[in-house]
Amino acid sequence: MPFDVIIIGGGLHGASAALHLALRRQRVLVLEKSMVGRHASGANAGGVRTLGRDLAEVPLAVAGMELWHGIASLVGDDCGFHAHGQLKVAESAAEMQALEARQASLQALGFQHEELIDRDELFRLVPSISRACVGALIVRNDGAANPYRTTLAFRARAQVHGAVFREGAEVTRLERLEGLWRVTTPNGCEDAPFIVNSAGAWAGRMAAMAGDTIPITTRCSMMIVTERLPHFLEPVIGSQGRKLSFKQSDQGSVLIGGGHQGHPDLDGESYAINTRNLALGAAAALALFPQMTGVRIVRSWAGLEAQTPDNIPVISLSPRLPGLVHSFGYSGHGFQLGPIVGSAVADLVTHGSTNLPIGPFSAARFQDQELAI
Repeated sequence: MPFDVIIIGGGLHGASAALHLALRRQRVLVLEKSMVGRHASGANAGGVRTLGRDLAEVPLAVAGMELWHGIASLVGDDCGFHAHGQLKVAESAAEMQALEARQASLQALGFQHEELIDRDELFRLVPSISRACVGALIVRNDGAANPYRTTLAFRARAQVHGAVFREGAEVTRLERLEGLWRVTTPNGCEDAPFIVNSAGAWAGRMAAMAGDTIPITTRCSMMIVTERLPHFLEPVIGSQGRKLSFKQSDQGSVLIGGGHQGHPDLDGESYAINTRNLALGAAAALALFPQMTGVRIVRSWAGLEAQTPDNIPVISLSPRLPGLVHSFGYSGHGFQLGPIVGSAVADLVTHGSTNLPIGPFSAARFQDQELAI
C-alpha cells in the first residue's frame, strides 16, 4: 500500500497528526521505534493548561482548549479530562506582584483567561493549601487528563480512519529520491511524498538524518505518585516560587511533578532517577500541603523529551528540505498542545501553510546553530 505521509514517532503528537491527516483522507503510516506512548507522551503530568505559557505559545494553547473541551467527540474517549482549573499560587507579596505583572503582560496582548484571585478565594477553592499563601493566578477551565490514555485514544481513532501504526520500527535512514522520501527501518523501506518528524527526544537525530540542523538536548522530567488518599483537591496546583505540579487523581493518589530532572540515557531509551532532585519536588509539595507529611510514595518515573534552546517547540515545514514537517521540542510542556498541533501539521502537509498561530515555532530560527543531541 503506498502512503501519502510517513510519521516518525508514535507519541501523542505523532498520533494526533496521524488522526488529523487520516480525517483528510491521507494514507498515513506511523513508525514508532519502541511502543506508542512509551516515553514522554505516556509519562508526563497530564496538565492541560494555558496558565503560565510562554507568551509565544499562548495563542496556540488558547485555541487548543476548544479541542480539549470536545475531546470525546474527536477521539471517542474523554481521556480522563477534567476541567477543574489550574492555579499558580503566591506565598509572598513579591510573588503576588510577579503574578500581577504576568496578567498585565497577557492583557496587553488581548488575552483575559488568566485571573488573579485573593487568599479568600484561594482558600475557598483549595481549603487544604498552606495558610502562608496570599493569592494566585487561575485559569478556571484548564485542567488535566490521563496522558497514556489520551495517546492511545488518538492512535485508536486514527486507526479507525485508516492510519497504520508499526511499533518496533526504528528509522535507520532517510533519503530523498525522485521527489519522494525513502524511510528505512530494519523491516524494509517505505516511500512517501511527506514525512513528519515527531520523534520526541530523538527528533534532532531524525532531522540530522534528513539533512536539517536543529539543536536540541534531552529533558528527563521526573514524577512522584503517592498512595491513595481521601479526596481533598480538584484543581491542579503550581507555584510562582517553587518548581511544582500537584494534582489528585480520581483514584485518590497524588501526582507530584514540576520539571525536576533525572539522568537521561538516550541511546538506552532509559533514565536514572535523581533522588536529590526528586526530594526537591517532595519538599515543594510538603511546603504547600503540610497534610502530605508521612504520606507514602508508591513509585517515581521519568520521561525522555526534546529540549530546545529557547524552550518552545519546532512546528514547521523544513526551511531547506521539501516534504519534511517538524513537530517536536516541546520542552516538557507539549501535552496540552497535542490535539491542536496535529491539525496544524495536517494543514502543513495538505496545504503548505496553516492559519493556526505557529509562526514563532519555525525551524528556520535555528539554521545557524550547532546540533546537540
